[in-house]
Amino acid sequence: MKMTGAEILINCLLEQGVDTIFGYPGGTVLDIYDALYRNGKINHILTAHEQGAAHAADGYARTTGKVGVCFATSGPGATNLVTGIATAYMDSIPMVAITGNVGLSLLGRDSFQEIDISGITIPITKHNYIVKDVSELADVVRQAFYIASSGRKGPVLIDILKNVQTQVCDYEPQEPVKYTALPVPESKLESAAKAIKESKRPLIIAGGGIISANASDLLRLFAENIQSPIAYTLMGKGCIPDGDKLCLGMIGMHGSVAAAKACMEADTLIALGTRFSDRVALNRDAFAKGKTVIHIDIDNAELDKNVVSTIHVMGDLYNALTTLIPMAGKVDHAEWIEKMQQNKVQEPLKKGADELAVNILAKACEIFPDDMPLVTDVGQHQMWTAQYYKINKPRLFCSSGGLGTMGYGMGAAIGACFGSGKPAVLVTGDGCFNMNLNELSTAVTQGTPIIILLMNNGVLGMVRQWQKIFYNNRFSQTTLDKKTDYVKFAESFGAIGMTIAKDEDIEPVLKAAYAQATEKCLPVLVDCRISRDENVLPMIKPGATYDTQIRKMEDN
Repeated sequence: MKMTGAEILINCLLEQGVDTIFGYPGGTVLDIYDALYRNGKINHILTAHEQGAAHAADGYARTTGKVGVCFATSGPGATNLVTGIATAYMDSIPMVAITGNVGLSLLGRDSFQEIDISGITIPITKHNYIVKDVSELADVVRQAFYIASSGRKGPVLIDILKNVQTQVCDYEPQEPVKYTALPVPESKLESAAKAIKESKRPLIIAGGGIISANASDLLRLFAENIQSPIAYTLMGKGCIPDGDKLCLGMIGMHGSVAAAKACMEADTLIALGTRFSDRVALNRDAFAKGKTVIHIDIDNAELDKNVVSTIHVMGDLYNALTTLIPMAGKVDHAEWIEKMQQNKVQEPLKKGADELAVNILAKACEIFPDDMPLVTDVGQHQMWTAQYYKINKPRLFCSSGGLGTMGYGMGAAIGACFGSGKPAVLVTGDGCFNMNLNELSTAVTQGTPIIILLMNNGVLGMVRQWQKIFYNNRFSQTTLDKKTDYVKFAESFGAIGMTIAKDEDIEPVLKAAYAQATEKCLPVLVDCRISRDENVLPMIKPGATYDTQIRKMEDN
């Protein structure tokens, strides 16, 4: 059948199962938005800013496992997506970003709102396209979704020239091609299985790849069989219930002492779907010295990149674990497990000068339903949340790990709400919130029940903490002291505002916030007045080893 390029695009999105798009219209995508309007089968969420749209698509993808989709016009609309695309790229989140551009006759002439968005995003996409011929459009869209959702997932950009959107071409619907990961043969896992059987003190380090591969149940079975504790990375939070007896919590610079001690004492590290980032392998030369390192990951580029492994296997984690579990069999490490349990209940370090923030988070995860998506921005509050907010299921935790994007939270929380169909919790700081607070208007307009726990300490908390520890209290440009009344601000946007100023406020305010958000289908902003001296502990200095730093902290 004959269709315009814009109509072909919308129909191809429907082919791929797209039900929600986040975006902002403009001149070069008017034909696309007209086709979207006339079709009427896809829900479009109009955000306040294109960056918010990209983060919303990201939050949608993290909570559903599907490909998130965002639209933007050319020029500044397209460049406003860049931070959101880079965020998704660093965390391996499947996304398709679709932009318009000037017509072919104007291309390369520095026309109004013309930008080479394809060139700009080459380093932060798995692949990108600029479509100049309508006959190529349907195949490009189908390829883009396949690439975004296959292998190591990630964002793909499609830039569609304006003339392509109006040109007419034959369109034949097709069933989407589903990615099927190749099985991992036993021959590739023999050495790993042998090393696991010989290990006396194994530690599994589980990353976001476990969640991406939908392999959480297999991870738990594997760990139970070989009696290995599990430490997860920030992106792996939710891959095993925080309350599980084998779970040691987060590993890394601000991870649990139990996880750090396990990493220090283990003789075998089994890294699953993690890239040994600098926040985990703080001193990559000493991190795994003298240990057997087994690394399984779907991306060959990550193997031996940051930490040289003893044994590495490239493959899909679900398939790899399916093969490895019977090969490794069952191993008795009861004494090792018992020792790790003791470490869990002997966390030796104090939390900080004032514990209001962590008390709020600990109580919030008791009060709020355990199937609510949890979204964070970036900074101290992000680490407190990872430490104290218990997550017991995969795809409930959304946070910018690799890029560390301040301002990620509001957009991502909106996307998480639409993806999960449930209210969401957003933990943010006053520094982060001020970067994208405009999306609160989107949440109000869309009737999105988000409980915003705004950790308000009047400073850029994490940067200030570093200045305190490493720069002799020289607090250069980290004191915000904004005069904003966040309760009144929320109310001016049509949201609901509340305040927590002391421990006695925590339980009644959190219960009221949940009730109001769910009953009125509105965001509720809770202004949490925390101390600027409340620090994230433990904190392992970059370049240090777990061994020396943990012992130093215990001595102090």
